[in-house]
Amino acid sequence: MKFQDLLAYQKSIELAMKVFNVSKKFPKEEIYSLTDQVRRSSRSVTANLAEAYRKRPYPRHFKSKLTDCDAENAETQVWIEFAFRCNYINENLYQELTQRSEKVGKLINYMIQNPHKFGVKSSH
Repeated sequence: MKFQDLLAYQKSIELAMKVFNVSKKFPKEEIYSLTDQVRRSSRSVTANLAEAYRKRPYPRHFKSKLTDCDAENAETQVWIEFAFRCNYINENLYQELTQRSEKVGKLINYMIQNPHKFGVKSSH
């Protein structure tokens, strides 16, 4: 299996692309703050998932990378909330993006809790 086959990877890249397209409409004065931050954190989830998958031979590193994914995903939720509170996105879009992010978070946490299902050998 390739890391691109992971459901968490697929859902996170879909979210990152949705965030990218939505953030194109943010005001110009946000380009170096909110726009860059939300794009970076959402993309980082996907990149860290690929890295985690490649670190399967090393159980601690695998889990560490996945916790990085989870943290970046949480950061993405914060930036999405700022976008909503600043009235750059409406409530429906805010709810959609948040739900997508929560789904990604659940998939990441499933991987953390069940590393053996992703080819990680027991560290005992």
